[in-house]
Amino acid sequence: MRDLDACFYAKEDAGKLLVGFFEPKGKPWGMAGIPVEFSFDSLPDDFEHIEPHLANAMRRMPALENVGLQLSFNGPESFTPDNRFLLGPAPDIAGLYVASGFNSCGIESSGGAGKVVAEWMSTGMPANDYWEMDVRRAMPFQRNRRYLRDRTGEAVGLLYALHWPHKSPETARNVRVSPLHDRLAAAGAKFGEAAGWERAQWFGTPEGPAYAHATFGRDDWFKSSGAEHDATRSGVTLFDQTSFAHLLVQGRDALSFLQRLSTNDVDVPVGRIVYTPWLNERGGMESDVTIARTGDEEFLVVTAAVQRIRDLAWLRMHAKGAGHVFVTDVSSGYTCLSVMGPHSRELLTRVSPADFSEAAFPFATAREIEIGHGTALAFRMTFVGELGWELHIPTDQTLGIYDALVAAGRDLDLRHAGYVALNTLRLEAGYRDWGADVSDEDTPLEAGLGFTIAWNKGEDFIGRAVLETQRGQTPRRRLVQLAAPLAVPLLFGTEPVWRNGSLVGYLRSAGFGHTLGCGVGMGYLHSESGVNAAWLSEGTFEIEIAGERHSAIASFVPSTIQIVRE
Repeated sequence: MRDLDACFYAKEDAGKLLVGFFEPKGKPWGMAGIPVEFSFDSLPDDFEHIEPHLANAMRRMPALENVGLQLSFNGPESFTPDNRFLLGPAPDIAGLYVASGFNSCGIESSGGAGKVVAEWMSTGMPANDYWEMDVRRAMPFQRNRRYLRDRTGEAVGLLYALHWPHKSPETARNVRVSPLHDRLAAAGAKFGEAAGWERAQWFGTPEGPAYAHATFGRDDWFKSSGAEHDATRSGVTLFDQTSFAHLLVQGRDALSFLQRLSTNDVDVPVGRIVYTPWLNERGGMESDVTIARTGDEEFLVVTAAVQRIRDLAWLRMHAKGAGHVFVTDVSSGYTCLSVMGPHSRELLTRVSPADFSEAAFPFATAREIEIGHGTALAFRMTFVGELGWELHIPTDQTLGIYDALVAAGRDLDLRHAGYVALNTLRLEAGYRDWGADVSDEDTPLEAGLGFTIAWNKGEDFIGRAVLETQRGQTPRRRLVQLAAPLAVPLLFGTEPVWRNGSLVGYLRSAGFGHTLGCGVGMGYLHSESGVNAAWLSEGTFEIEIAGERHSAIASFVPSTIQIVRE
């Protein structure tokens, strides 16, 4: 596999971190004192170095004094840039499966890893949700050796560190940046990283620290993102979402190809947009995407940054034998500026001659518009639950369009907003986030996305047989909206959920709903009798935060506003 031509290793010796690579022929690079023919081998024993640790172990467990050392190993170990395994099918080589990057845990994890990969190879899909370890999360640039040396050196030191919320690595940054990066930095953006992209998490003062954040409390990030959240609900905000992936599907058979992958009906007029899950054979959601029909034989698929390689591989795998279908990654050709809030229509009208009225530009419409001195493909979509448009802009026209929007929005109190506010807004509105709230284990019916299933579209789709067995049934697990109206500690996800004193699930994702004034989240709750409205209304719910339980409200509907899904 091309991504694995060189394997990074790291070794701690006398308090120093030695780093380097083993190349395919076993020749190391960048680590002094190792023979050039050295590969994954053992260095001479260094009992003086480990004797204090052995002595402590024998004091803790005296029986070890009589056991002896049957085997000792002293050598470098491989680490990945995010301290997670690399498992699963290689995205660019059919039939090749990867099981590597075990980060010093290879022996203890070998049984489980072997089982996972064996099941994956024999059935074509993982038995459970292993997205955090999936090799398809890796981006092509991450094979760069300087990136690996810098980032993995930091990752080793963070292996057992506390993972603070919103904390991003400090090394190997600014690999992928929006054309607007400098303007956003000047506006006070505090950047985080996702799939190598520098993304504004919130906006503060330009002179403040760029990356530092180590708290679970309500510090500056909470206040800043809260103001951005409120501005989106009451005024108008700009979100830079250039990290979106854009995948073009073309050809005479493109429609039938996408109909086979999608639960929703994508046979819509040119200029319409469809939100749809893509399922595996067991009905789990391999991804959820937005598909705009941009021509009779052309569709633009928009997906999240972290899903780019996964979704591209999924398309290309199923395109084989699908007829006249071409799949092209055009992500670098677009930036995306989202204009969101009740005043978004007024702002856009000031910079574009297009008609943004409800009648002329209804929800789920895609249309090329003139804006500023350029053009953009405007999507009437929202991920925040407010009126808004995504502007998918040719990369070379981004700065001019951004400047026009900022100039026209001054008297509207136009604000910049980041991804922390985007997350809290979508949580209030009940929008699902793939990889958090939905995964390849969760069906659309369990996730409350039944409206995305076009049962009568007349064409079969992958996973339909499993959905038919769930159709009309009360699920025993269901994604539920939860709010903790009196809790002072913040929610971040993974908190346990209790019903009538019994553990029934945990939050998949959570944040603070500034419109509601309390913590909100989503999680799958379980009941053998079925999870329905009566089961929710008859129960007393609590969310456990930092070891203490707080009263909670559970519901199937968004906590604040009714989302329009025309």
